[in-house]
Amino acid sequence: MTENPQRSATSRRNLLLGSAAGAALLAAGCTSNENNDDGADGGSEQAGIADDRPGKKVTIGFAGPQADHGWLNAINEQARKRAGKYEDVTLESTEGSNDNAQQIGQIETLINKKVDVLVILPADGKALTQVGLKAMRAGIPVVNLDRVFASQQAYRCWIGGDNYGMGLNAGHYIGEKLRGKKGARVVELSGPDNLELTKQRTEGFDDALKNYPNIRKTARQAAEFTVESGQRKMAQLLRAETEFDALWNHDDDQGVGAERAIRQAGRDEFLMVGGAGSKRAMRAIKKDDGVLKATVLYPPTMAASAIDLARALGQGKGVGGLAEFEIPASLTLYSAVVTKENVDEYLPVGFT
Repeated sequence: MTENPQRSATSRRNLLLGSAAGAALLAAGCTSNENNDDGADGGSEQAGIADDRPGKKVTIGFAGPQADHGWLNAINEQARKRAGKYEDVTLESTEGSNDNAQQIGQIETLINKKVDVLVILPADGKALTQVGLKAMRAGIPVVNLDRVFASQQAYRCWIGGDNYGMGLNAGHYIGEKLRGKKGARVVELSGPDNLELTKQRTEGFDDALKNYPNIRKTARQAAEFTVESGQRKMAQLLRAETEFDALWNHDDDQGVGAERAIRQAGRDEFLMVGGAGSKRAMRAIKKDDGVLKATVLYPPTMAASAIDLARALGQGKGVGGLAEFEIPASLTLYSAVVTKENVDEYLPVGFT
């Protein structure tokens, strides 16, 4: 879960895709496209659209950070499984590292191997911008996954999640649930404050709450996307706030610790909204015997879609369902709210 380009750029340039639906659109976009009027054959090959049929062989280099979080592990799994779907794709993966210098070295190795396309989820987008530029200048198109490079010249296409949208949709869900309650109080358990993504999620949440004058945010604690920090910081919130109506938790992994602290405190007077979309959280929502009532997606399916885009780039083709011949410069996935009513639809894209 990571930083995305500036929201102003997102609203102007990016194609918005629903989380599971968005991945499905991209998958469909890279599978088949029927030509309506302007070709006798009407086939996807004729229209320059990538599809499931074997075509030009493409070697895709994949470089991501260390999978020390459930979401990041799901990113790696999604990329590997998607690449395995295609007979014409060879995937060259690095081991993954949170050390910038080590990840740069891994990417430079892929550049020296002359892979056809690179898919990069940088540990730090700003720190790895130069190696993205190096690849592009070497004629290797880069699909920048989620954490954005500091320069658009460092990538051909960016695809990732909507952090501001996560907070916005969490805030609107809570706002609608508490609309009729006078003097409603909410608290927030965020991610690390040194990350831009955390600021974006909080900003979206705060902006949503402006639409509900009956609701006031009374406390906020920053955790670290870990179970331990979630439990510790949630315990602090519970001690400081003797009563509140809703909790917005930025991350389902740290939510495991938060829920543990809630049970230990014997508190159940509020509803909880999580973030990212783990299978554990979705199953708890479906069971509906605790405070967790919803989670807002940050879908790891973006990695599968990144492989589709890289394959299309390597074959010099576009994606179906779009009027443009070239693939878009950026794609932002939609942060859907998963509730008891729709959880069965989203469980397949949940991560463990």
